[in-house]
Amino acid sequence: MKAVRYHSYGDSSVLVYEDADRPVAGPGQVVVKVAGAAFNPVDVAIRAGFMQQVFPLAFPHIPNFDVAGVVAEAGEGVSGWSAGDTVMAFLPMTAPGAAAEYVAAPADLLAAAPRTVELADAAALPSAGLTAWQSLFEHAGLKKGQSVLINGAGGAVGGYAVQLAKNAGATVIATASAHSADRVRSYGADQIVDYTATPLRPAVAGQRFDAVLNLVRTDAEETAALADLAAGGGAFVSTTTPGPENPGRGVRAVRVFVRSDAGQLAGLATRVDAGDLKINVAARRPLADLPAVHDQAAAGRLPGKTVLMP
Repeated sequence: MKAVRYHSYGDSSVLVYEDADRPVAGPGQVVVKVAGAAFNPVDVAIRAGFMQQVFPLAFPHIPNFDVAGVVAEAGEGVSGWSAGDTVMAFLPMTAPGAAAEYVAAPADLLAAAPRTVELADAAALPSAGLTAWQSLFEHAGLKKGQSVLINGAGGAVGGYAVQLAKNAGATVIATASAHSADRVRSYGADQIVDYTATPLRPAVAGQRFDAVLNLVRTDAEETAALADLAAGGGAFVSTTTPGPENPGRGVRAVRVFVRSDAGQLAGLATRVDAGDLKINVAARRPLADLPAVHDQAAAGRLPGKTVLMP
């Protein structure tokens, strides 16, 4: 089969589109014929070797841990999945990934792909959708009638977070650039702050929020200012920069490390099929374009969520 692999850490030139052995389904695994493999920004840091302590790799490594496709074969001990099923998954980040024609996946991580979107596009849901869900409901404990500030709503996680929070009955204030404001507004945000034109604090003067979700890298001063916007007894939840150790006023500061959860992912797929959750894919590109995608991401020029297709 064809795959993109790298044989050592380095810049995007280490990513090679080449022949690789097709995986075989081991016990508890299925082999998925890949329809789409989503790119995530952390892929760049992993490839560059910046996260070796957290995500140690065996070389050669196939990247991309978000996948959607069709079950090609099921291994020993697998029940509930058979050849021809359309599935998606958030794969283990250190295992061989989905930037290939086929990938072996643990069967217990699979969820049925939503039926109302292109199968390849379903690859844009797993890790980003799970990050949004776990941040809002497991860590922030968001409930109906509460308010949430989502800093970085224009990204993939932010887009899902706006929709999920709004569907849960929360009031949603979102930061987004003019480029993504219309899309974020279509997701139901009650107020949008264009962070490129208006400082956040004056824009939300006098307001505090039951939950503050930070999805962008912030310096210590910015992080403290965001945490200060959480109401007493509320939560500051960040997927990036850790919050203050003790924000005061009973505010909980939580750093999110997303985990794969097939049950939650199945729930997100149900929401997609019900029309309550939209998947936004900015670009679909051939698998061989992956090095260029890494370069664009590193330069801040990627137009949005990108799905690679074999």
